[in-house]
Amino acid sequence: MPELPEVETVRRGLAPVLVGQRIAEVRLRRKDLRIPFPPRFAKRLEGRRIERLDRRAKYLLAALDSGETLVIHLGMSGQLTLEGGKPARRYHEREGLGAHDHVLITLEGGRCLLFNDPRRFGLMTLVPTDKLSTHKLFHRLGLEPLDGELTGAALQDLLAKRKTPLKAALIDQSVIAGVGNIYACEALHRARLSPKRLARTLKAESAARLAAAVSEVLAEAVEAGGSTLRDYVRSDGSPGYFQHRFAVYDRAGERCPREGCRGTIRRIVQAGRSTFYCPTCQR
Repeated sequence: MPELPEVETVRRGLAPVLVGQRIAEVRLRRKDLRIPFPPRFAKRLEGRRIERLDRRAKYLLAALDSGETLVIHLGMSGQLTLEGGKPARRYHEREGLGAHDHVLITLEGGRCLLFNDPRRFGLMTLVPTDKLSTHKLFHRLGLEPLDGELTGAALQDLLAKRKTPLKAALIDQSVIAGVGNIYACEALHRARLSPKRLARTLKAESAARLAAAVSEVLAEAVEAGGSTLRDYVRSDGSPGYFQHRFAVYDRAGERCPREGCRGTIRRIVQAGRSTFYCPTCQR
């Protein structure tokens, strides 16, 4: 699943093209994705100007001049790519649309935004802009790690009563918004903290180290364009490159890359998800 760096990379790629443009045409090739499209979805988008393109956790938010916001989630396999020049009415199966190209949004200038999602776990919906913070998709989301909200003190406070392992707490979206499996593993390794440690046992110094590691890993991943393991691509169709910098994720059996550490990276399963860590230097 695309995590915060991948979604932020897509946002940065799309914003210069989308912001300020009007939507000329919306073509839906099915009635739903993970959830049904809202009533009159295409008509509510057509003719509207995109005023901003923001991100909250793993959601893209396109604020419209109608007072509504187009909310997009990529799910497990979703891709948003910009196609050049051709109006939506010229696209059909023989001209390049595939079975999993579900939504085509044409801008006034002729560029097209194509949403492809083989597994259909993504979503698109419309929410009143002034109701976003209380909407069911957003009201329980935690701190935004790239907005300066994530400090050691804030993290320690959030984890103080949690009896779950530290890794499980990190990927809980009500704690830190947007962090998933990959970047939780990488941040814990940087902070030298075991994923099996109980979250509530984290002391001030360790919490500060972990908060800094989460922010650093995410920022570096954004600069590298995210991580491409299977389906994810940027808005121009190119892959991300942070996977080449993984210290532990998907590296079970390899030597720990930390200087002076003689440990071997291990894979364990926590809550049905693979966790990669070094049991020698992560305590």
